[in-house]
Amino acid sequence: MTLQKTPAEPVAAPGVRPRGRGKGFALFGRFRPAFVSPAVLLVAVLLYLPFVWTAWLSLTRYDGLGSPEFIGIDNYTRLFDDPALLTSIRNTLLWVVGTTVLPVGLGLLVAVLSYDVKGGTWYRLPFLLPYAMSGAGLGLVWGFILQPEGVANRFLGFLGMPGADTAFLSDGPENTIAMIVVWTWQQLGVNMLLFVVGLQSIPRAPIEAARIDGASGWALFRHVTWPLMRPLTTVVVGLALVASLKTFDIVWVMTQGGPGRTSETLAVTMYRDVFVADEYGYGSAVAVMLTTVTGLASYVYMRRQIGKEDR
Repeated sequence: MTLQKTPAEPVAAPGVRPRGRGKGFALFGRFRPAFVSPAVLLVAVLLYLPFVWTAWLSLTRYDGLGSPEFIGIDNYTRLFDDPALLTSIRNTLLWVVGTTVLPVGLGLLVAVLSYDVKGGTWYRLPFLLPYAMSGAGLGLVWGFILQPEGVANRFLGFLGMPGADTAFLSDGPENTIAMIVVWTWQQLGVNMLLFVVGLQSIPRAPIEAARIDGASGWALFRHVTWPLMRPLTTVVVGLALVASLKTFDIVWVMTQGGPGRTSETLAVTMYRDVFVADEYGYGSAVAVMLTTVTGLASYVYMRRQIGKEDR
């Protein structure tokens, strides 16, 4: 029996581009800048150029009319002497903690309790419905409910329960906490849905092996399920972190940052300074600070998560 040798593929000489199948890839590589350039140009026009213009305005005194007057870093030094800004920073930190812990934690809890349970889809449905509402619509409805003479106080008074005269939105930081609870009510559903998808993507073999070894309940979740869901959790928490730093619509509709600017966040302060007070330079300085804080927080969080996965 004679074995026939398969002819070896010819090896291209150094500097010579291979023919045949690689020709299409070489053609695409030659015109790659032409394919990428429109997307890069679009991002530059819509994102980078506005930020550069905002950074320039933050160094000026400008009311929207005439030409900006360059004043250096005066707007930034003014930031640290503004008591309203310090209040908005405090409220923004409350939003970061509250809207990261509550919606994500409760979403995970509902996802785990309703997963792999008969009729679990119907249990999850009521939590998903609020997410269909916009932030403005949500703020309008709950602002009506939480007014001093609103539905919540009237309902408590009708039942004869304490707290019928609670000022949910009148004092800070209680008004911020009330809005965080409302935000949690809306965002819980989407976080729950993401965690359900994560649970469905987990391989069954490690879980079944752990069950054979006697693991169940909390021990099974902590030592097997939770570590397998870490990449998805990183994404969910990162999205919640960024969303909390730029919260605007629900605060503006429910309280407009009041009363007395006690419920403002950094995004609301920026909007008020620019579009209400016509202080474009000072409002731009707030915008630059908010962008910087959001970028740094996202970078630090992602670096820490990547470091944990490498270990």
